Amino acid sequence: MGNRQEDHMLLTGMWVEKYRPSKLSEIVNQTEIISSLESLIKDPTDMPHLMFSGSAGVGKTTTALCISRQILGEYSRDYTLELNASDERGIGMVREKVKKFSRYAGMVDVPFKIIILDEADEMTSDAQTALRRIIEDTAKYCRFILIANNISKIIAPIQSRCATFKFTTIPEEEMINHLETIAKKEKVKADKNGLKAIYDYSEGDLRHAINLMQATASIGEISEVNVKISAGLTKTSDVDDILKMALSGKIIESREKMIELIKVYGMSESDFLKYLNSAVFKINHEKISSILQVIAKYDYRILVGANPEIQLSSLLAELGKLEK
Repeated sequence: MGNRQEDHMLLTGMWVEKYRPSKLSEIVNQTEIISSLESLIKDPTDMPHLMFSGSAGVGKTTTALCISRQILGEYSRDYTLELNASDERGIGMVREKVKKFSRYAGMVDVPFKIIILDEADEMTSDAQTALRRIIEDTAKYCRFILIANNISKIIAPIQSRCATFKFTTIPEEEMINHLETIAKKEKVKADKNGLKAIYDYSEGDLRHAINLMQATASIGEISEVNVKISAGLTKTSDVDDILKMALSGKIIESREKMIELIKVYGMSESDFLKYLNSAVFKINHEKISSILQVIAKYDYRILVGANPEIQLSSLLAELGKLEK
């Protein structure tokens, strides 16, 4: 059934991309932030560097891309660099990609280049220090939009150079209305209980909610029963399985499944650790505090620049030892 869902996604295209807002006015729920940003970009020359914080799937990256499109117009593709800092967290990425792109080169009718750094809070402190210099040196012709789930991980000199906007989670009513609109456009039958179940599973993460709705639509109407079946097939439940395997000493199997999630399904290492942390609270384990300490230790190691694959393999091995 998993494959059937993935085939369906490929055939029909990802709804989360199909219905991604292209203008600031289309963003769901963040009314105050959007009106502040719209007045900020009326005269782009006055626009400061921006920092967006808040939990996953609430519109931070989409808002950044809308700003780029609204300011740079037809040139947005050529003059916007979008990077996910959690994939390449070190100083190399800053020097090679950011520095190269931020160099001044004869620019057409645009006020500046825009550099969007997603998951910027996953960057090492060395990389952030190098980034701070680039932000200072290129102030005349570059604007940075930094996106972070946890703003306290961003060094103070960068924070002080940005106007910060905190995005809120999307309330139930807003999310259900938005999902209903998508269901109508896709001609999918959806009942209120099914949509409420999607909201409950997604915990205010609209991206996760839309993906779960599409996965549910591939097996039938959006009903509570079908949502539960689909939620069991989504990738977060695989993290629960990985935790159980590791704790029962099946290190090889848990590592293979972890590698598959990251390499094949594109789950970031930081998301894997977040889901693993949530999974711990679903199982009633006598050594819960030890498990959480192990996860925190490896989260820190990866943050300071250690090889994620090696560290996550070691994490699973250490969890395997706890049972003994």
